[in-house]
Amino acid sequence: MADTMIRDMTKGPVVPQLIRFALPLFVSNALQAIYNLVDMIVVGNCIGKAGMSAVSIGGDLLHLLTFVAMGFSSAGQVLIARSVGTGRYDEIKKTIGTMFSFLLGASLVISLLCYLLRFSVLRWLNTPSAAWDYAMDYLVTCVIGLFFIYGYNIVSAILRGMGDSRRPFLFIAIAAVLNTALDILFVKYLGLAVFGAALATVIGQGVSFLTALVYLYRRRESFGFDFKPASFRIDAAAFSRLLALGIPMAIQSAAISFSKIVLMAWINLFDVTYSALAGIFNKLNTMCGVVSQAFTAAGSTMAGQNLSAGEHRRVKAILGTILAIGLGFASLASLLMLLAPDAVYEIFTPDADVLGAAAVLTLPVILNFFGAATRSAAFSLINGSGRAKLNLAIAIIDGVISRIGLAALLGFALRLDCFGFWMGDALAGFMPLLIGGAFFLSGKWKERARRDA
Repeated sequence: MADTMIRDMTKGPVVPQLIRFALPLFVSNALQAIYNLVDMIVVGNCIGKAGMSAVSIGGDLLHLLTFVAMGFSSAGQVLIARSVGTGRYDEIKKTIGTMFSFLLGASLVISLLCYLLRFSVLRWLNTPSAAWDYAMDYLVTCVIGLFFIYGYNIVSAILRGMGDSRRPFLFIAIAAVLNTALDILFVKYLGLAVFGAALATVIGQGVSFLTALVYLYRRRESFGFDFKPASFRIDAAAFSRLLALGIPMAIQSAAISFSKIVLMAWINLFDVTYSALAGIFNKLNTMCGVVSQAFTAAGSTMAGQNLSAGEHRRVKAILGTILAIGLGFASLASLLMLLAPDAVYEIFTPDADVLGAAAVLTLPVILNFFGAATRSAAFSLINGSGRAKLNLAIAIIDGVISRIGLAALLGFALRLDCFGFWMGDALAGFMPLLIGGAFFLSGKWKERARRDA
């Protein structure tokens, strides 16, 4: 099947090919990180710590609600990549149709449930009274726009699985520029407060998804998906493969997000200043994940294709390159945090209370930089090999046992309070490296590839 949208990455120099594929993802993730930062920065400078607390709480909840999209779209990306690697192009159409129907349907169900439980959710999170109304505005608005977030993840996974990382970058660039402009307009000039920040986010995501969908529709003949109603039928075999790989990935995403929600509820037991600091901590973590996520996505696709083709030496080269680049970026970011931490924190807010307590974040943030750097290599191998049980183990160990357990130990048992919660979160980020490293040294990733070939 000659196809201009499908890129074979089982041949050619590994390093330039990886960088060429990851670079648009890196820029895309950077734009998305800036996209996520804008709400916090605009609200922090225009409203104050109560608004920052609301965006932090609403943002964490929104991230948790996207766990199905993140897990199953990542699984779909790997399945499409492996279909390309083995030349089974007929499976691509079935995977695409199944992803669309399942994930968009799931987004509607999750949105409805979250809206019905909105008051209970904010109470469970110990939302500070000063931030309650703002948090409700942010939560309800973003829940209504969840459909667009799921849709964008689907289209991006399809394109990346077929080796196209440039178009997703263009689509998120549209969302980032639009969100930034609307944030400033709605919050600063129209006085819509936190509701305006959430509305800007939803509009940006909506336009991005629709633009991506139109592009995919216009190129439908090149990959065999005609967008007719019958093509959106959930195929039993494709759905079974999607569930087998997607459930552990979704649980992994949900587990980490759930642990952050638990930590947020504990932090909210203190005062609104620390709730606002949690927002800064999360946004800096988002920035530190820019490189990691880009190379995880690129590495998963490349590893998936090469494992299916039996190119084990190329897989090792892919992982080594990802690890080296990640550690280099982590070192540079850490140096910035050590030399100019105040300059970083002042980007978010001029609030004296928040800035006075911000030093508590520096060490956990630096540890998160290095944790993110090491995770990308581990997940590239694990995701690319399609090891569902291993993904599930990481989800439980990293997302639940380590994060919540270490945070509780350091924060409550050792009485380090919020500093302990953030340190527990940061230290848990190294668990994927330990598990992924053991998997690599065992050589079992090669055995799996032979069974799939």
